[in-house]
Amino acid sequence: MASRVAPDRGRNIDLDGAYQAAEERFTAANPESSAQYARACESLPGGNTRTGMYYAPYPLAMARGEGAYMWDLDGHQYRDYAGDFSAGLYGHSNPIVHAAVRDALANGVTFGSASAHEADLAELVCARVPSIERVRFCNSGTEANIMALVTANAVTGRNKIMVFEGAYHGGTLSFPPSGSPINVPFDFILAPYNDIAGTRALLEQHGDSLSAILVETMQGAGGCIPGDADFLVLLREQATRHGAILVFDEVMTSRLGPTGRQGALGIIPDMTTLGKYVGGGMTAGAFGGRADIMARYDPREKGHFVHHGTFNNNVLTLAGGAAGLEKVYTPEAATALTASGEAFRQRLNALGQKHGLPFQAAGSGSLMNIHFIAGDIRSHHDLAGRNLTALDLFHLEMIAAGIYITRRGYMALSLALTEDDHDVFVAEADKFLSAYGELISA
Repeated sequence: MASRVAPDRGRNIDLDGAYQAAEERFTAANPESSAQYARACESLPGGNTRTGMYYAPYPLAMARGEGAYMWDLDGHQYRDYAGDFSAGLYGHSNPIVHAAVRDALANGVTFGSASAHEADLAELVCARVPSIERVRFCNSGTEANIMALVTANAVTGRNKIMVFEGAYHGGTLSFPPSGSPINVPFDFILAPYNDIAGTRALLEQHGDSLSAILVETMQGAGGCIPGDADFLVLLREQATRHGAILVFDEVMTSRLGPTGRQGALGIIPDMTTLGKYVGGGMTAGAFGGRADIMARYDPREKGHFVHHGTFNNNVLTLAGGAAGLEKVYTPEAATALTASGEAFRQRLNALGQKHGLPFQAAGSGSLMNIHFIAGDIRSHHDLAGRNLTALDLFHLEMIAAGIYITRRGYMALSLALTEDDHDVFVAEADKFLSAYGELISA
C-alpha cells in the first residue's frame, strides 16, 4: 500500500517532494488510464466534460462498478468514497433500483406522454420533504435551482436574489472566492455564510427588493460547511418579513435523515431544490414547495407558467428514483446512514487529535470533506490557510491504497459501504498521517 511508503530523506524531504514521488508512482501504476486520457484530449477540451473529475497528472478511467467498489482500466479495485458527489447513494448495483430501471426500459424509453411513474416519485418526494407540497421534475440540481429562482422572480415581481459566499448551486450558479465568469446573469446580492450580523445588515439594505434567498443548508462544494441553525432561522424570519421566497438547496443534504436537513432542523423554506440521488442514480433534478407557489405551473389555469423539458418525465429516472425512495432509502435507512456517517466522521477527526496534526473532516452525516487545517470551519474564509499540497498527496496515496475519494477531499457515503470499509479507510488515513505527519507539520 502506498500509504505505508515513508518519505525518502533526500529529494522527498519536503511535502512537495513527497507529492512528486506519489505522482510518479501513480503514473507508473496507471498506464491504461494515461492512454485513455491522451485519447480523450483529442476530442474534449482537456480530455474532460465534467471539470470536477479532473486531477493531475490525469484522472483514473473507471471500467465498471459493483456495490461499493469500482475497477479502473488497469484492473485496480477501489472502495468508492466519492459516491459520484452524492448521486451514487445506492452504490453501483443496487438490485432493487436496477430491476425497476430494467422493467421500465423493457416497456419503452421516451413516450412523449404522461405516465404513472411521475406521480409515483412525486408522491414519495412530497411525503418526505416537509416544504414540498407540489413538485416538478427536471434534469439536474443546476436546472432545479435555476427554475426555483425564475419562479421566485415571476411570483414576486422582483429580481434581486441573495446568495452566499462559497456557495455552489450548479455549474452556472457558483460563488467561489475567485468568482465565476459563466454564471447566469441574475441580479445577485452576495452575503457572508453563517454570519448573522453581516447578513442581517444586507437584508436591512436590500430585503424589500429581494425575490429569493437561496442557501445550502450545508455548503457542499464549498467544503461541507453546515449552516448554523440560528443563521438559517434568521433567513426564514427575514424572508417572511420582506416577502421574499426562501429556497433551500437540498440537492445534497436531502439525504441527511428521513426529511432532509430542513426536517432535522425544523426550519421550513418556501421552496426546496433536489437532485443527485433522487433519480436512483439517473440524471435527476426537482424543484417544489408551497402549493400556492407551485400552482402557478398548473396548465389548467389561465396565465400559468410554461415549463417544458423533453426529459423532465424520463421514465428511467422516475422509475429508479421511486424504487429507491420507497424500497431502499426508507426513513429508517436514512436515519441509519446518517448516524453511521457521523460516527465515521468523528473517527477521522480523532486521527487529527491523535497525531496532533491539522487534519479534520467537516460535514454532517454521510457527507463530509477532508481538510488539512486546524480550527472551526464556519465559512470559506476559515479554509484560506488549508494545506492543499497535503490534500493532494492524501488523495493520491489513498488511491494507491485502493480508496477512491475526490481530489478536493469530498466524500459521499453510499449505502453499499460497510463498517468494515470504514475500518480500512480509518486505518489507511492513520498510516498516512504517521508517514507524513512530520512533513505536514513542518
